[in-house]
Amino acid sequence: MFTAIKRLLIGRPLKSTELGEQKLNKTKALAILSSDALSSVAYGPEQILIVLMAAGAIAFWYSIPIAIGVLVLLTALILSYRQIIHAYPHGGGAYVVSKENLGIWPGLIAGGSLLVDYILTVAVSVSAGTDAITSAFPSLHDYTVPIAIVFVIFITILNLRGVTESASVLAYPVYLFVLALFIMIGVGLYDIASGHVPPELHASIGTPVAGISLFLLLKAFASGSSALTGVEAISNAIPNFKAPAPNNAAKTLAAMGLLLALLFSGIVFLAWYYGITPHPQVTVVSEIAEQTFGRNAMYFFVQGTTALILILAANTGYSAFPLLAVSLAKDKFIPRMFTVRGDRLGYSNGILMLALSSILLIIVFNGQTEHLIPLYAVGVFIPFTLSQTGMMLKWIRQKPEGWRLKLTINGIGALICLVVTLMFFLTKFWQVWPVLVFLPLIIMLFRNIRKHYDAVGDQLRLSTCEPPITVEGNVIILPVAGITHVVENSLRYAKSLKPEQIIAVYVPFEREDEAAFEEKWKQWQPDVRLVTLHSPYRSIIQPLTKFVDTVQRKAGEMNVQVTVIIPQFIPKKGWHNILHNQSSLLIRAHLLYRRDVIVTTVPYHLKK
Repeated sequence: MFTAIKRLLIGRPLKSTELGEQKLNKTKALAILSSDALSSVAYGPEQILIVLMAAGAIAFWYSIPIAIGVLVLLTALILSYRQIIHAYPHGGGAYVVSKENLGIWPGLIAGGSLLVDYILTVAVSVSAGTDAITSAFPSLHDYTVPIAIVFVIFITILNLRGVTESASVLAYPVYLFVLALFIMIGVGLYDIASGHVPPELHASIGTPVAGISLFLLLKAFASGSSALTGVEAISNAIPNFKAPAPNNAAKTLAAMGLLLALLFSGIVFLAWYYGITPHPQVTVVSEIAEQTFGRNAMYFFVQGTTALILILAANTGYSAFPLLAVSLAKDKFIPRMFTVRGDRLGYSNGILMLALSSILLIIVFNGQTEHLIPLYAVGVFIPFTLSQTGMMLKWIRQKPEGWRLKLTINGIGALICLVVTLMFFLTKFWQVWPVLVFLPLIIMLFRNIRKHYDAVGDQLRLSTCEPPITVEGNVIILPVAGITHVVENSLRYAKSLKPEQIIAVYVPFEREDEAAFEEKWKQWQPDVRLVTLHSPYRSIIQPLTKFVDTVQRKAGEMNVQVTVIIPQFIPKKGWHNILHNQSSLLIRAHLLYRRDVIVTTVPYHLKK
């Protein structure tokens, strides 16, 4: 029943050879990787006005120069991340740039910040989309959290079905949102130009404002910069693009930057000219749409597409989080299970972890977007600052052609990002202080996992010998995942049983791995038969259990006993089993109910 439900929701498994079909073209990539950045125009301008309200509505004209400053930062970021895309075409973004140019610790700070940021991306986007719905239908305010959780589950299932399938669904609401806002901005500008909007609604640019301060303006600038969250996602997701991936990613980034600049500028200008004042129950975009169109079908079209893109902007997190997790897992800073592709060729463990974490955040914060945005934004600008600084050092060390211009671009970006980061800590400390707590904890966790993997690797290398165990037996099947002390210990035990035959079974996911392992095994254990079962659907259990059943049937005809020996090592700390022994436990669970097959586990105890 579980399998049937899974197939209904997720779809049929895909072969590893079908991975190329899961790559994105520029049109689909713009939809799923830019949705976060584009959707932030729905709340970025509002954050500027909320800060300026402290000086009164007369200060709203300052939103225009602040918006210009945000556009300068956007330009620097777009140019900088174009350089990162071409310099690091395999993806990884700020984590890889910081690790290679600044060192392990800055890399872990950037990687940890981005992992948390992508969780916040889902929570903020879904919460903001729910706000847009409840703005249009106030009677739904009491159901904000359940609505948000349902949307997270929906997007999770969509992503588990595969990259291209989720992109095909998401492209329509993203482009409809862009169309709706361009129509709203165009009609608004036409009404202003034709004199249908009275100029008395707003204060003129340059009007003196009592009580305004540089600190307040910098705070408003930092808040408005939250509209730039998601700009880095494309550089993390380069492997998802069709070839030539770096060129397609760079073009998609440029298109995203242009759309973001136009939409952000238009909304800020209309909000100032209309004299829009933020309200807790109604978004600024909702007020602009109502003043532009009235409460007619076009208003609900704008609100509907805004709610859709705010909710589906969470997909940027689903696209970037698993790929970043793969980079960290390959460096052994998080469990290796994040490198395993699911049935639909996506990194399903990363997708599920992201979904569970974001649902927890939504529940803890009660779906209140305004409480999440500052924490979300500061989590973005820390890696922004580190990646720009890392690129500066790269150009200074390597001095490629045109390096001075590249250095200038990254220098400007690093300086502005640093200012924005500091302003968040100075002006919104009581909202962003959790960063100072969870970031060190995450980095400590990264280091402990890496130390554990290193310690295990040292003990599993074939450098010492263990005394053999003497027991008698017949035909033995030994699943192996590599050439380590664990396998050597199990092999010695198997030989001590004096069977008629030992069959080592290896389940590779790629043909290259199959050939490489066969060569290593031939050199290490030439007298032990090795059977490789290529698994195009990346399943270890199914091909192995099918092989065991086949051997058992033949052995039954010959009245020969079949024994399956499952290698397993026991770390000193019990929770470390989660990192290493998922496959061993699953194999044992699937084989135990088979009649006439003896299943045993040979433990290897780690010494440290």
